[in-house]
Amino acid sequence: MAEVLCCGGLRVDYLITARGEPHLGEMGGNALYAACGARLWSESVGVLARAGANYPAAWLATLAARGFDVRGVRRLPYACDHRTFYAYLDDNTRDDTNPDAHFARWGLPLPEALQGYVHSTPGQDDPHHYEPLAVRPEDLEHYLAVAELVPHVLHIAPISIRTQQHLPKAARAAGIALISVDPGERAMRPALRSFVEEVLAEADAFLPSWQEVQTFFGANPPGDVLRCARWFAERGPRLVVIKLGSAGAVAYDHRHKRAWQLPAVPTTVVDVTGAGDAFCGGFAAALARDDDVLQAAICGAVSASFAVEGYSPLAVLRASAAEKQHRQRWLVENARALS
Repeated sequence: MAEVLCCGGLRVDYLITARGEPHLGEMGGNALYAACGARLWSESVGVLARAGANYPAAWLATLAARGFDVRGVRRLPYACDHRTFYAYLDDNTRDDTNPDAHFARWGLPLPEALQGYVHSTPGQDDPHHYEPLAVRPEDLEHYLAVAELVPHVLHIAPISIRTQQHLPKAARAAGIALISVDPGERAMRPALRSFVEEVLAEADAFLPSWQEVQTFFGANPPGDVLRCARWFAERGPRLVVIKLGSAGAVAYDHRHKRAWQLPAVPTTVVDVTGAGDAFCGGFAAALARDDDVLQAAICGAVSASFAVEGYSPLAVLRASAAEKQHRQRWLVENARALS
């Protein structure tokens, strides 16, 4: 049984760092980064996802050996496209299209595995259809049928907008107490505003990035970061966190009308892939234990700080207890209340 269940994608990552370093065919996916971020704060973390017949079984065995509940991974009887490509222009900006040009820019050959690649999320922004790897309510039902107890928190990482629309209702009906949603860049577009508002109405916590917020509002934002957080909260979620990348995060508790600015933990950045997902996982795990947005955001920021120090989701798990507590104390001392 998982106290925290992380829903999202299982991916095979191909990336080029901002320094031109390629990392090819590695374990990735926002479900795993979120789960590893949560694992820093909870011993009971599960993964809810779909995997094609071609997804490496050894990776799932590794996760199970590390103590993750992978019974929520629904294996499909056919192969699926699990590829994700990112080229980082700097530590806050990335492009997930046109791998040919990015490999050529660094004088690198295009990997055969990326031939014909367009982007990692075809079909995710279609609110009327599920793509093959989109998690459905029946996948949650399948997991709950084999789990001993109902998870306390369900975190939904960026995935199909249709999953984000319908999974929260199924989770609520199943007795899951808290639902957090990280919408993702494909969903946060002005054309999908009505569907995003449906998601907001069902979520307890909403955790977009500032880049996604700017895209969503376009030329008509309601104001600064805090005003944007309030706008989202007024449409459903009582907790809103806007992730600011290397500038940290703003956390807002709508019920108590309180907000905080958190800086990013000073650390050596190796790879920022999955940092936002690790933040969300840490946030969800802390929220499962204590309904305090500041403490949850601090735990999320600590998880994110370990995620950027290495490659692959499992790098997060190398965190020592002493260093985790040190970073937590540093954030407590440096968080700033906003008016």
